Amino acid sequence: MNASVSVVPIDAAAVQSNPLILDYLPYPPIEEKGCPRRTCLQIDLILLAIEALEIGGSEALLDVARELELQDIIKNRVNLWRLRSTNPLRRAHTRRLLSIVEAKALVVIACYIARRLTVLLRQLLLAYQQMSDKQIPLEQNLRLANYLARFRAHFRSRMNPRRSGVLAYNSDDKLNELALNLLGQLLFCTGTAGTQRLWMSLFDGEVE
Repeated sequence: MNASVSVVPIDAAAVQSNPLILDYLPYPPIEEKGCPRRTCLQIDLILLAIEALEIGGSEALLDVARELELQDIIKNRVNLWRLRSTNPLRRAHTRRLLSIVEAKALVVIACYIARRLTVLLRQLLLAYQQMSDKQIPLEQNLRLANYLARFRAHFRSRMNPRRSGVLAYNSDDKLNELALNLLGQLLFCTGTAGTQRLWMSLFDGEVE
């Protein structure tokens, strides 16, 4: 007996729903069907910073996706990895486009976790400011040093060293600077309308 089987590629699978929690993020007036490269890059880096802050950060992202009823968009670990591989700096970069709905879901999840980490974010940034003012090496603050070390390790293991955008971070100091900037962005997410402001900032220069 011949049986026909219809296989739908994962990349072509349509997002079936648009959860209400995403509605308060506006659609940017861009011509592309998916997100610009810079948007994909910035979202992935923000998630990378969360993973450096929280042991088991990937699982936390999936847990929050379920909690916010975004599991139709962020289905599982493989799906999450494929979405993040739209970052052009990734070793496993794919040409797949990150849709606006998928980007919204990732941003909402990142901001939700950032709010949960507000105290830690403030403590780390305060410690950084105090140590910088006194010209004390950052390594002398254990929590800050651990965050920076984990971020550097995540970045180097996941980004393609042949990309010019990665070569720009060819030292611990430059990666530390990036990691600290991302801490500031995460804290920015925790403020009033932080999610909306972060969302729109991801399209700065992309909107005509």
